[in-house]
Amino acid sequence: MKIDVLDKGHIELVDTLGDDLTPVNAARVSFGGRSDEFTTKDKRLSKFLIKHKHFSPFRHQHIMVIVKAPEFVLRQWYKHVVGIETTSSSVTKDHAWNEISGRYIPVQEYYHPEVWRRQSEDNKQASEGVLDDLQQKRMTSIYNEYMRQVEMTYDRMIDAGMAKEQARIVLPLSQYTLVWWTASFQSVMNFIELRDEPTAQWEIQEYAKAMKKIMFESFPETTKLWSEIYLNED
Repeated sequence: MKIDVLDKGHIELVDTLGDDLTPVNAARVSFGGRSDEFTTKDKRLSKFLIKHKHFSPFRHQHIMVIVKAPEFVLRQWYKHVVGIETTSSSVTKDHAWNEISGRYIPVQEYYHPEVWRRQSEDNKQASEGVLDDLQQKRMTSIYNEYMRQVEMTYDRMIDAGMAKEQARIVLPLSQYTLVWWTASFQSVMNFIELRDEPTAQWEIQEYAKAMKKIMFESFPETTKLWSEIYLNED
């Protein structure tokens, strides 16, 4: 399963661990029980665990995805990964994160927004509405000219034999990068809850929406129950 995001990005599902039965069977281990088919009884138990925040069973379900996104998006995404540890119930404890390196691979792709948004007047970190048509054209022209200069400068540095690890210092946050992300069901749903909502930056909202589609495909029953309780989706 692969979902295109933004102009050149995507999320690709590589692998999964577990299914909708996994968390309820993990919870039942305390009593030595196990189910082989997801039934109404399992649904009730799963809903109880989610509603009462018994989250550890949901760290036995995992997904592995490849994410291609602009650097500024993954800087936000990485906040859901840092602080990994193994002793508490923190949602950041079940992650593996590996990123392509600009020290080895030349950067070649950049994000070009279709629309330029206006700064929110009452939220310092957010956008609200869009610039008018005249400013849209002007900003696109300015941005395209800037990117031509950036790419020309970077290419000249590389062609001159400069180390890629040093030449990359001229590159903007619009550069596309690639990561492999492995995370538990709980961790991914926490990411979706925080990023698929109106105050999050629009670009990362688009990735959160794509992740949600992948979760519904991979763990349909568990994702539906979690969404009803924490994402207010019926």
